[in-house]
Amino acid sequence: MAGIDEEALDWQGEPVTCASCDHRDLLAAGKCQLRRACVYDRYASRIHRFFSWNPELAREYLTHPYFEVRAIAAKFVDIFHLPPLLDDPDETVRFSAVVRLPQRFLLKMRGDPDREVRIRVAYRLEDRELLEMRSDPDYYVRLVVARRLPPAMLHLLQHDPDREVRLEVARRIPEERLSELIADEDAEVRLEAARRLPDDRLLKLALDADWRVRFEAASRIAPEQLGEFIDDPDEMVREMARSRM
Repeated sequence: MAGIDEEALDWQGEPVTCASCDHRDLLAAGKCQLRRACVYDRYASRIHRFFSWNPELAREYLTHPYFEVRAIAAKFVDIFHLPPLLDDPDETVRFSAVVRLPQRFLLKMRGDPDREVRIRVAYRLEDRELLEMRSDPDYYVRLVVARRLPPAMLHLLQHDPDREVRLEVARRIPEERLSELIADEDAEVRLEAARRLPDDRLLKLALDADWRVRFEAASRIAPEQLGEFIDDPDEMVREMARSRM
């Protein structure tokens, strides 16, 4: 944490002095303070405090050369001044704009070069507008899509290259499509699907390559179908089957 007695420096490492500041009148009014609330300081917390005390000045700083100033000012201006910031060269500034702008402005941001911006966009878009992001190059963006899409659309992500995305699909996809996931190459995905699969559709899991999937089936399948599991190669699966017969 910055010490109270340290020298106040701007974003270029130059000393900040109140004597030459454009806002000397604010100092006298108690609306700014060196090393605490200063728009020219390099520390984001001090810049933020300055705008929280003087929100009406935020608009004047949307083109400031220091990205932190622009990004923080974007939190205080009215939304009508935010659209130009979607083209800002710094991702932190674009992120600040994306957080506040109405959804119609976010469509073009689905292809933003920064993953954090795209993640925030994915959290805010809905349904078909969000669906366009299912092929995003970043797995976490696709994971957010999988968490937020309506279940009826999730089959479009069931072959995603990342396991975490397919796991989320297995947790939320409609029950009638779960059978399509029990052939997944990853045992964790198959297990998640098996946990939701109705009891009367578990028999097909008797030949699964992973003992955990077979154990899940053996623990829930109808007793008259347990014969498929009595001689399972895994001891725990065998014991579960025999204990239920």
